Amino acid sequence: MSTTLDQAATHPALTDVPGPRAARGIGALVNARYLRIELRRMLRNRRSLIFSLVMPPVFFLIFGTNAAYRTVPAGAHANVVAYVAVSMALYGAMLAAVAGGASVSVERAQGWTRHLRLTPLRPAAYVVTKLGAALALGAVSVALTLVVAAFAHAQMTAGAWAGCALLAWGGSVVFAAFGLFMGYLLPTENVMQILGPATALLSFAGGLFVPLDKGSLFYDIARFTPTYGLAELVRWPLGGDFSWTALVNVAAWAAIFGIGAAWRFRRDTARV
Repeated sequence: MSTTLDQAATHPALTDVPGPRAARGIGALVNARYLRIELRRMLRNRRSLIFSLVMPPVFFLIFGTNAAYRTVPAGAHANVVAYVAVSMALYGAMLAAVAGGASVSVERAQGWTRHLRLTPLRPAAYVVTKLGAALALGAVSVALTLVVAAFAHAQMTAGAWAGCALLAWGGSVVFAAFGLFMGYLLPTENVMQILGPATALLSFAGGLFVPLDKGSLFYDIARFTPTYGLAELVRWPLGGDFSWTALVNVAAWAAIFGIGAAWRFRRDTARV
């Protein structure tokens, strides 16, 4: 009992969670107070901030600002600088989503989720709050990368800027589900040391960092990775035909990760 009280005293979320009356209606799944707490927690995590907010713009500046790229077209509505910027924006959103979802592993290892069950906060609201915080950080990552790109001579139409940003942000939900799935599956506090490199490898394999030659063996393999569909859809506003194959890829992996996360979530919440 004393351990629980000590945990409540050192972690504001346990004492700040609204009571049963506040948890009714919309607040049953969207807990604004706990969302603010979760956002503050994420902003204090320097590793997540570096990976999500610093690395994507830095990678863009390293790989996407060659002066020759300014005049080389990438699709009907953009240059190569914009192509690289959009890819890095998606990568940042993916990292933020994975980190937000996978944080459940750390909290499970520390016993925090068990303490939360002593509060009126519903388990489903806990997961939705995690997703909301991850998407919020992902939105900042996308915006920051594209703002840097705008000052680095990235050229796109207004519609392409908006479309790429929204698709990168919304598509990162797939990797939020991936992070949740792995967070519930891997009982370790160092889960991001596994998922960070895994996300980078998937990005390479799916053609997010390096364009793939159609018809090659690597291209045929890439079409089955979870990053391929997202990369194709996010770059679609730059100009080109819409890829139904990419849409099916995104839907399939979203279903796989979502079902996996739901399965592990139910097993975790069923424990006494």
